[in-house]
Amino acid sequence: MSAVTPAESAALSPVAVAPRAAVVRRGRRRRFRRAGWNIVGLVVTLVLVFPVFWMISTAFKPNDEIYTFTPTWIPTHPTLDHFRDAIDPTQHPHFWDGVKNSLIVVSATVALSMVLAFLAAIALAKYRFSGRSLFIVLMIGILMLPQVGLIIPLYVVLARYHMTNALTGVVVVYLTFLLPFAIWTLRGFIIGIPKDLEEAAMVDGSSRIGAFIRILLPLVAPGLVATAVFAFITAWNEFIFASVILQDQSKQTLTVWLASFYGTSRATDWGALMAASTLTAIPVVFFFLGLQRKIRSGLTAGAVKA
Repeated sequence: MSAVTPAESAALSPVAVAPRAAVVRRGRRRRFRRAGWNIVGLVVTLVLVFPVFWMISTAFKPNDEIYTFTPTWIPTHPTLDHFRDAIDPTQHPHFWDGVKNSLIVVSATVALSMVLAFLAAIALAKYRFSGRSLFIVLMIGILMLPQVGLIIPLYVVLARYHMTNALTGVVVVYLTFLLPFAIWTLRGFIIGIPKDLEEAAMVDGSSRIGAFIRILLPLVAPGLVATAVFAFITAWNEFIFASVILQDQSKQTLTVWLASFYGTSRATDWGALMAASTLTAIPVVFFFLGLQRKIRSGLTAGAVKA
């Protein structure tokens, strides 16, 4: 019978077994906690995804499956009739007008907001001037204001300058709410860029504009993309201001055009409404998928820095 070495006897002692058991219990609790949070995240994801799934599923269902008392999760006989009815000019006119108007409004809003917000963010992040703190406080105050409560004042101002029932008025209103958020977000990205990089480029012979283009602009590109995606989605999905400002149907955006599908409970064409909603969501999905790599790095880089 072999003798027990001092190391083995120390490992088998109650003093050594107790910490090991505590470590095992902590690891087991950590795994249970992680599994619980995973289940919560899965439930939240299903709740968020279900309306989108039901919208797309209903868009492909025939009418007898939509209005049945026993709803089906997946269409048994998929059809494209609702998509044809949604864009049929005889039944629901001005679809292509809505597409054109939405693209004009969103493109102008995103372009102007990115240019103005980037320049303003540089000024707030790199320069000290009188009224800088007051400007930041006012900008945050604008973000805290309820947008719905400003419909009447904004409409009065736009009517005074003859900008109602015009796409330019919608662009101005969208810029009012998108610029503060864009400036605040981009300012955080620019603050996170060390000044030594620009100074080193200028020491190497680059001009201030050259250092701006070669150093600052590439580093802040993820922030520009993430902010542009937010501005795109917000401007594309906005409904209240567009419906109040634009009275002419030929000048309305897609979200306002969707309101023409909704009537009484018996008159609403739910299949065409779901198909039109699916068509309206497609540009946002493609825009997001095309820039998702930049978004992933941009959302975690510097948007939370003050």
